[in-house]
Amino acid sequence: MPPRIKITKEEIINTALDLVRREGEQAINARAIAALLCCSTQPIFSNFATVDALRLAVVRRANQLYREHLRLEEERGEFPRYKASGMAYISFAKQEKELFKLLYMRNRTGEELPEEGEHLRQIEGVVRENTGLDAHDASLFHLEMWAFVHGIATILATDYLDLDRELISRMLTDAYQGLVKRFGKE
Repeated sequence: MPPRIKITKEEIINTALDLVRREGEQAINARAIAALLCCSTQPIFSNFATVDALRLAVVRRANQLYREHLRLEEERGEFPRYKASGMAYISFAKQEKELFKLLYMRNRTGEELPEEGEHLRQIEGVVRENTGLDAHDASLFHLEMWAFVHGIATILATDYLDLDRELISRMLTDAYQGLVKRFGKE
């Protein structure tokens, strides 16, 4: 009798992630993943109680990929840290359209990834340090800036327009300087 082939949890997550990259979040289902792994659905449900549990594991993996993308952009040193975080968010949307949609263009009511809260606190700290704003105003400043950045990212993730990196950089600088000026007058 040949040895039993074991499909690992990592293989299932990676296969589901690749499926999302090609076909979008709606493609996640046990049969499609099993077909790609050349197995039955049994290994999937042995590792995940439900397809929703698998979907959450894929979201977490996509978030890890985004965090790595962010780290690399910040380490490049091309932009100050705050701007680098916006540029990373936008470039991730352009390069990983379906993973971006999975992370940031779906209903996330009641869902929070712990690392997102920590990143938000860090980035608001950078805003306070750069601008001298108090915590409340730094939070509002970042919310307004993030809405602008998310809009550009959405434009790219949905192929509405194709903006080049240089233009995006200029747009972020303009928005940032405008907010600095506005918050400085209040």
